Amino acid sequence: TIRPVRRSYYDPSSAPGKGVVWEWENDSGTWTPYDMDVGITIQRAYEKQHPWVDLSAIGFCYVIDFATMGQINRQTQRKRRVRRRLDMVYPLVSGTLPKSHLPAWPRHPEPQPPAAPGHRPVPRAHRLRVSPTARQPQRAWAEEGMAWTLPPPRRTEGLQPPLRGSVTPEPGERHLGGPQPPVEGWRALLGPSPSPQVPGDRSGDGSLLAPPRVPTVPVKNLTGSSPVNPALAGITGILMSAAGLPVCLTRPPKLVLHPPPVSKSEIQAIPGISHSCRKTTKKQAKKGKTPEEVLKKYLQKVRHPPDEDCTICMERLSAPSGYKGPQPAVKPDLVGKLVKCSHVFHLHCLVAMYNNGNKDGSLQCPTCKTIYGVKTGTQPPGKMEYHIIPHALPGHADCKTIRIIYNIPPGVQGPEHPNPGKSFTARGFPRHCYLPDSEKGRKVLKLLLVAWDRRLIFAIGTSSTTGESDTVIWNEIHHKTEFGSNLTGHGYPDINYLDNVLAELAAQGITEESLVQEKD
Repeated sequence: TIRPVRRSYYDPSSAPGKGVVWEWENDSGTWTPYDMDVGITIQRAYEKQHPWVDLSAIGFCYVIDFATMGQINRQTQRKRRVRRRLDMVYPLVSGTLPKSHLPAWPRHPEPQPPAAPGHRPVPRAHRLRVSPTARQPQRAWAEEGMAWTLPPPRRTEGLQPPLRGSVTPEPGERHLGGPQPPVEGWRALLGPSPSPQVPGDRSGDGSLLAPPRVPTVPVKNLTGSSPVNPALAGITGILMSAAGLPVCLTRPPKLVLHPPPVSKSEIQAIPGISHSCRKTTKKQAKKGKTPEEVLKKYLQKVRHPPDEDCTICMERLSAPSGYKGPQPAVKPDLVGKLVKCSHVFHLHCLVAMYNNGNKDGSLQCPTCKTIYGVKTGTQPPGKMEYHIIPHALPGHADCKTIRIIYNIPPGVQGPEHPNPGKSFTARGFPRHCYLPDSEKGRKVLKLLLVAWDRRLIFAIGTSSTTGESDTVIWNEIHHKTEFGSNLTGHGYPDINYLDNVLAELAAQGITEESLVQEKD
C-alpha cells in the first residue's frame, strides 16, 4: 500500500519551533501528545501567562488549567493531568519555503482600499486616521480570542434601513474602526453622497467613527459553539477592516453550567411529588417464568409463514431459524407474530434474543421497537435528588427551575452488565440537570422518576466523549446539564427540548399510562 506523506514547516518562534510539546495523561497512565495545532494554541496562552485556555474555539470541549496543569472536560467535569515537554526541537532549515507553505494573505500592516475610477487614491495619512480608543479592543482580541461582530449602521438621511439579520452590538460594546479615510476620502471612493453627515458621528475626542453610507453586512450566528462561526467572523472582520469599514468587537458568551449559589432555605419541594430523593440499591427481581412462557403472552402462532425474511437471523420464515448460538427449547421452524405490531419472526430467534437481553419479562420488537410488558434497564445503584430553586432558565423567565442531581458511585458490575465481576467507573458525578418548573416540566420530571425506578436513565458501557470503557453513561434520554447558557447544546433556551425528551421517554415505554401503572 502506498500512501502520500507531507512535510510541515513551523516558525522558529512557535511551539514546535521551540521544541515544546504538550501531552495529556490517558487511562493507562501513559502520555499522549496533543495535535500540533492544539499544542500551539495551548503554548500561546501559556506564554502570555493566561491562567487557563478554553479549547472550544478550535473544536474541543476542554479547558486547560495552567495552575493545576490539568485538562477539564466542560461537559463531564472529568480532569486529566497535562504536562509540557521541552525536548522535541524540530531541525532548522534554510532557504525558500515551498509555495504551499507561503502565507495566502499579504502581510501589509495597513490594507489599502482601491481608488474608484477617475479619482485619486486616498492619501496614506488619511487612511490611518482611526480613533485611539478604537485600537484598544484590537489588542484585546489578539490576546483574548474575542469574536468579531458588526456595528449598527449610522443613520443618514436618504439611506436604506439595515438588512435583516445584521448583527448589532450590545450596550457597552467597543468599536474598532479599521483604516478609515475622512469624509473627503470616502467621497472619492464611493462617489458624491446625496446626504450630509449626521451630527454625532464622531467620538468624544473628535475622531471619525464611521463614514456616511457604510453598508450593513448580514452575518448570522457569530457566537455559536461551532469553530466555523468564529472563523467566519474573523474573516468577515478582516475583509471589512481592509475595506475601511468599522468593526465592533464583543467577547464570546461564557459557559454557565450552574446557577448562582442557593441556600437551603431557598430550596423548595415540588408540589404533587412526594419526597425529594429516590434510591436504587439492587437489580429488580426477575420474573419467575421461562422465556417461552414470557413470549406466549405477546405472540400468536403462524401456521403459514409469509414469503419474507426473519429480520433477526435473515433466513426465510418458511425455512428453519438460522440462529447458531445456544439452542433454546423451541423447534427452529416455528413462527410467531407479535400481537401489537404484527411483525413475524422465528420463535427460536425471539427466545434467543430474550435470553441475550435483560430477561426482565419484557420484549421489544427488533423491527419497530414496540415494547411488550414493562421494560427495565441495567442502571447501577445510585441516588436521584430533585427540588425547586429560585432562578429562571433562559427562555423560561416566567417560572423557577427544577434541579435534578444524580449521584452514582463506582462499583463492580453485576450479572446484567457487559463484564460481570469487573469494576466500573463513574465520571462527572454528581451530575446536575435542569427543567423549567412549568406544567410540562413537572410532567417530564414525573416520567423521569419512573425511568429512574426502572433503571433506564444510565447504563454501563463505553463513553462516546472520552472513549473510556466500563463506565457509567447516559442511556438515550437526554438531559440539560447547562444552566445559564447553551454553548454545548445541553442548555437553554431550547423550545423543543421538553417535547423531544417526552418522545425519548415514550421510546423507552414510559408514558402517562406508566404513572398510573406505578401507582397501582
